[in-house]
Amino acid sequence: MKIRPLHDRVLVKRASEENVSRGGIVIPDSAAEKPVRGEVIAVGKGKLADDGSVRTLEVKAGDSILFGKYSGTEVKVDGEEYLVMREDDIIAVLQG
Repeated sequence: MKIRPLHDRVLVKRASEENVSRGGIVIPDSAAEKPVRGEVIAVGKGKLADDGSVRTLEVKAGDSILFGKYSGTEVKVDGEEYLVMREDDIIAVLQG
């Protein structure tokens, strides 16, 4: 199934969680924090301006991003977990 976000929303796949700390301690799933970085899978057409024009989004599919800890809405499509969030919830695009 394909999913396309509407307007200024972005579909994001969270990066995999770290199960081992830098010191080598194994972190159980119940105590692990969800990552705040991910990959953009799909983007909407753009944000609707007051004058009726559409402003295209700055992010595109394939971008690695940072987002707020509690940003977005979790959805499950074909057994895969994704986040749907507004472009405003994206903090930064990772480059390099």
